Amino acid sequence: MREKLEGESYYHPTALVQSTDIGSGTTIWAFVNILKGAIIGSDCNICDHVFIENDVTIGDRVTIKCGVQLWDGLVVEDDVFIGPNATFTNDKFPRSKQYPDKFSNTVIKNGASVGANATILPGLSIGKNAMVGAGAVVTSTVPPNAIVVGNPARIVGYVDTPTKESEALAIENRSGSTAVEGVDLFELNHVTDLRGDLCVAEIEKDLPFLPKRVFYVFNVPNTKVRGEHAHKECHQFLIAITGSVSVVVDDGKQREEYCLNKPWLGLHLSPGIWGIQYKYSDNAVLMVLASHEYEADDYIRDYDEFLRYVGQ
Repeated sequence: MREKLEGESYYHPTALVQSTDIGSGTTIWAFVNILKGAIIGSDCNICDHVFIENDVTIGDRVTIKCGVQLWDGLVVEDDVFIGPNATFTNDKFPRSKQYPDKFSNTVIKNGASVGANATILPGLSIGKNAMVGAGAVVTSTVPPNAIVVGNPARIVGYVDTPTKESEALAIENRSGSTAVEGVDLFELNHVTDLRGDLCVAEIEKDLPFLPKRVFYVFNVPNTKVRGEHAHKECHQFLIAITGSVSVVVDDGKQREEYCLNKPWLGLHLSPGIWGIQYKYSDNAVLMVLASHEYEADDYIRDYDEFLRYVGQ
């Protein structure tokens, strides 16, 4: 094969390409089979022994490595990477010669990566920029930026999210600003003596707002994730009064992760901050002070909507 020019497409002589809806600059390698109804974008790289069924849509700059089958109902957005032998499914209860009226839709969002030999169950979404580890079995939707591994897959971290030492930052002047705009760590007054420990906060002196609501989160399995939303007007102040909880904060430009593991450490989330809580220890109790009473319309629960909101 001669060197391919920029923007030029290439189909290997052994490839069976029935679709005519394929963008410029896409390379299709040996023994690929693409059915007539498939839609494929520009500058994609489709490696050996890939099968693509009719009702499949693939965006631009997608890489599909060897031995992958993409079945009806799958949407792959731009800049996605799919590793060797990753497996996609589109029928929860398959039977030979029995077909559903419509196959389940699965969406792989922009910039996501699916590792080698991962299995994706039908009807799920792999969020924007998420990372599915090699061999993972994904049984539920993966949030944006999440890193998942294992069987069943669980969240173990978030892409491009450095973990910070909570206590060291908070000790500076009893509070500390973080790299995420609108997020601050506080060290509350605490006393230790032979009779036991005491932690105190004077509402109008030590807290960054006047709370109108308090709630507790507990008995959360270590594999589960809480939060995954932002507020338009409500401030929050998070304290792990027992155990430890990891908190990811995101202002739409930067993300950081903090481990709350001392009852005198408080994390203040201003409005317009996407917050995630996970890695709950067995005995964790997370107390949240809120500046507003509960109002459903104050919540932003979709990450793309959140990005649009903070972008305004």
